[in-house]
Amino acid sequence: MNADRPRAPVRAPLETVLTRHWLKRGPLACALWPLSVLYGAVVAVRNAGYRLGLPGSEPAGRPVVVVGNRIAGGAGKTPTVIAVLAHLRQRGWRPGVVSRGHGRAADGVQAVRANTPAGAVGDEPLLIHLRSGAPVVVGRDRVAAVRALLAARPDIDVIVADDGLQHRRLARDVEVVVFDARGAGNGWLLPAGPLREPIDTPGGAAATLVLYNAETPSTPLAGYGTRRSLAGAAALAAWWQGEPASTAALHALRGRPLLACAGIAQPQRFFDQLRSAGLEVREQALADHADFAALPWPADTRDVIVTEKDAVKLPADRVLRERPGTRIWVAPLDFSPEPAFFAALDAALAPLSPRREG
Repeated sequence: MNADRPRAPVRAPLETVLTRHWLKRGPLACALWPLSVLYGAVVAVRNAGYRLGLPGSEPAGRPVVVVGNRIAGGAGKTPTVIAVLAHLRQRGWRPGVVSRGHGRAADGVQAVRANTPAGAVGDEPLLIHLRSGAPVVVGRDRVAAVRALLAARPDIDVIVADDGLQHRRLARDVEVVVFDARGAGNGWLLPAGPLREPIDTPGGAAATLVLYNAETPSTPLAGYGTRRSLAGAAALAAWWQGEPASTAALHALRGRPLLACAGIAQPQRFFDQLRSAGLEVREQALADHADFAALPWPADTRDVIVTEKDAVKLPADRVLRERPGTRIWVAPLDFSPEPAFFAALDAALAPLSPRREG
């Protein structure tokens, strides 16, 4: 085996096949279409029930901003949550976060700490906590998670629900619906298409904002754009210590043999960004939320660059112990929604806190 070549991508075959076919109405999508009709009927009945108050949504006792998407896969929810938290703090709010914690071993409610293993709470909630410093509680039952969050931190005055758009049991005041360049894909619901619900589903909040994680809108819905780029790079140990990434460190990787490893929903997006920064990379795409139980690159690999979502599952001491000859670099994302998005968010929240300064 050639040690200079990365292992074959370890992505789930079904995930790979469906993601590709969800972009068109080909034979596989057409074969699955009857199931999507059944799925759509279930979604419609469920949403209608909540609109009629059967069952009722439970208020949190604080304003709730839900960030989610209507398309399966990574559309940019996590960077959106981090950007929203930073903005809310700048405006004087004291935000807290609840999340399901996708991929965690248990379903119960648990607070996220800086030293909590990603497998216990989910990689994205841990990343949100590390990047924002906001208190985060995970749990399949978002209402129970809110109660635990407020019991521990009664000073919280706004709650951001990560990936909770379809979790109607928790009442919300603002919905932020995130789309990426895929838009609505082939326009069909799961499993024939990528949609969790129709893109024009009536919102469950007083205000619904659409944010595009793309250069231009990718659906007919009016919304706001974002600017996204790599913020730079940082050595893994430095990143864990909270040191910021730098463009100088990123540019210093130019000309080196570099393995780009990504366990995210859209790994090609990360690889393309690295190449746009002038880096020459070999690609190693892993399954979304890959747990890194075994380090996936060859032992003699000199330099590996990963996303922050992957870095939270790579303690620096473990990498040093298992791959002492490998340098790991972390490339954080600089994700900046346009100012008009934040102005709309402020306007939606203003009536919920009349004393908040404008």
